[in-house]
Amino acid sequence: MRETGHFAPHTAIFVCLLLLAGALQANDAQANDPFLRRTATVRVVERVGPAVVNITTEQVVSNRSPFRRYSADPIFDRFFRDFFEPRASRTLQNLGSGVVISGEGHVLTNEHVVARASRIRITLADGREFAASVVGADPSNDVAVLLVESEEELPWIAPGDSSDLMVGEPVIAIGNPFGLSNTVTTGVISALDRSIRANEQAFHGFLQTDASINPGNSGGPLLNAEGTLIGINSAIYSDAEGIGFAIPIDVAKRVVAELIEHGEVLPVTLGIDFQDLDPALREVMELPRGLFGALINDVHPGGPAERAGIRRGDVVVKLDGHKLESARQLFEILEGVTPNQALSLELWRDSQSLKVSVVAEKIPENVAEQLISRFLGLQLEPNPTGAFQVTAVRRASPAARFGLQPGDLILGINGLALENREALRRAALSLRGRDRALVVVQRGPGRYHVTIPLR
Repeated sequence: MRETGHFAPHTAIFVCLLLLAGALQANDAQANDPFLRRTATVRVVERVGPAVVNITTEQVVSNRSPFRRYSADPIFDRFFRDFFEPRASRTLQNLGSGVVISGEGHVLTNEHVVARASRIRITLADGREFAASVVGADPSNDVAVLLVESEEELPWIAPGDSSDLMVGEPVIAIGNPFGLSNTVTTGVISALDRSIRANEQAFHGFLQTDASINPGNSGGPLLNAEGTLIGINSAIYSDAEGIGFAIPIDVAKRVVAELIEHGEVLPVTLGIDFQDLDPALREVMELPRGLFGALINDVHPGGPAERAGIRRGDVVVKLDGHKLESARQLFEILEGVTPNQALSLELWRDSQSLKVSVVAEKIPENVAEQLISRFLGLQLEPNPTGAFQVTAVRRASPAARFGLQPGDLILGINGLALENREALRRAALSLRGRDRALVVVQRGPGRYHVTIPLR
C-alpha cells in the first residue's frame, strides 16, 4: 500500500518535465519581451540623441618668427607680421560636442570648444552637416551659443531644471569622445556644487559625475533618467578616472539668455569692495577660529549692497551657498553672475551671523576708467598705435611708486593685450580681487613687464 503524499517515480519525472518546459517558455517570453531591453536609458537616447551634435572647429595659428625676440621695435614687429607670418601658419582642428536647444537652431556648447575658431561645422546624428557661427561665448562660465546656418528643421531639446538634483541619481552623457560620434555613457551624480580649476581659471558650482567624460565630450548634454537636460559636460579631472564635471543647466540658461541678447555676459557689481582677512584683522575683529571670508572695506552709495543693508566691516562668509576663503574667490564667483541675478549672502557682523539677498547690477560703461584709476592710479587715452597712453599718474599711487609717467604706453594688463576699449574694460575688471597686476609698458623703443602691487 502506497504512503500518502509520495509520487510514483514516473509521476515525479512528468512533473519535472512540466516545470522545465514552463521555465523554457518563460525564458523565451523574456527574451522576446522588448520592455526588458528598452530601458529608460534606451528611451532617453532614442528621444534626445538626434539633438546632440558633433562640433569640428578649425583655427589658423601663426608660427611666431624666432627673430622677433631680438627686438621690441613696433616697426620691426610690423615688418615680420606683414611679410613673414602669413606664410608661416598652420590649421589646427578641435573636436567637441553640443546640443540643439531651440527650433531656431541655437546650439549650446562649451566656450573652450569654439575659442579662437575661424571655421565651425556641426554634424547631426543622422549625418547632416552644417556650418555654424558663434552667437556669443563666455569664458567665465565656459558656455557658448552657436547658430546653425541652415533653414532645415533640426531636432532640439529644451533646457530643463537643475535645482532639485540629488546625489546618487542616474545620469546619461552623450557626446563625441576622441571623435567617436554619438557615444553614450551612464553613471550617477557623484556630488553637487564642486569648485575646480582648469587652465588657471576657477569654476564654481559644477556637478560631479562618474559618467565617462573624455576629450571630445565637452559641450555635450548631461541628462537625467527622464531625458531632461540638466547639465553641459565641461571638464575631466586630470590624472583621475571616473571623475567628470558638468555646468548645471540653470547656470547655462542664464548665460544663454545674455549671449543671445548681448553676445556676451555683461559684468556685474554688488556695489562693494573687498579685501582678504589677514591675521591682524582677524585678531582685531575677534573672529571665531575657522571662520573665513572676505572683508567689506567699502560700500558704494546707492548701490545694490547699500540697498540690501550691507555695511562696511561685514565679513562675507558665503556667497550663493559657496563658502569663501578669500576676496579673490568672491570675485571669481561674481565673474559667472549675470545682471539682475539675485544672490544670497551670509554675513558675520558683531559676533552674529545674518543672511541678506542682493541683486547684481550691470557695471557702468565707464567702469574701465574708474578701475584703472582706483587700482593703478592711471588716466589713459587711446593712442593711434592701438595701445593706451598714460595722460596722468596719481601721486603716491601704485603706478607712481613704480615710476610710470605721462607719455608711457600701456600695451597689456594681466595677459590681456589692450587693442581697444573692450579689451581695456576686461583688463580693468581683471584687477578686482588681485594683490598685484602684470603690466606691459612701452617707453620709447623699449618694452617692459612690471609687476605692480595693488595693496
